[in-house]
Amino acid sequence: MASFFRAYNALLIRRPMLTQCGTAAVLFGAGDIIAQQAVERKGKGHDFARTARLTFYGGAMFGPAMTKWYQLLNRIQFKNPTKGIIYRVWLDQCVLTPGAVIVFFGSMALLEGKPSEIVPRIGAGYVPTLLRNWAVFVPTQIINFWLVPPHLRFGVVCVVSLFWNTYLSVANAMAKKQAAAAIEEKQVEKIAG
Repeated sequence: MASFFRAYNALLIRRPMLTQCGTAAVLFGAGDIIAQQAVERKGKGHDFARTARLTFYGGAMFGPAMTKWYQLLNRIQFKNPTKGIIYRVWLDQCVLTPGAVIVFFGSMALLEGKPSEIVPRIGAGYVPTLLRNWAVFVPTQIINFWLVPPHLRFGVVCVVSLFWNTYLSVANAMAKKQAAAAIEEKQVEKIAG
């Protein structure tokens, strides 16, 4: 196991973008598998396309964006280390995260071929997801920016994200159902009106 971590650490230093994108892809896919099997108990009815969408999102969208984001946050210098932690956490959770939640729900609707669900899905999932994100990631990021070397910070977020991605997968499935119901209700109102 120690040799795996040494090799992973070396890859992070040598090829940060590729390594972090691969890590995000694996952990988003794993989070969806856990969501479908342990939470939703789908068994043989597992939705492999859903897992593929989340894996793609993790590797092609979340991974590159977060790699660049952490590189930016790591470049910002502060004279006081405590202020550095506070400002980095604030930037991460109050500047990046609100937009990232919108991008997640919008991307899932687009990847599912349902662009008409973007706004209803964001409406259904945005606030609860953002609030739960803050409950999980504010403490995580305080520890991350305080104790973890810069090149490993994305990895810490990804490990916590395994459980977070499980939540996101379930939240997206619930928001998808709510969005479809809202669209159907509007169509019925148009016909009846």
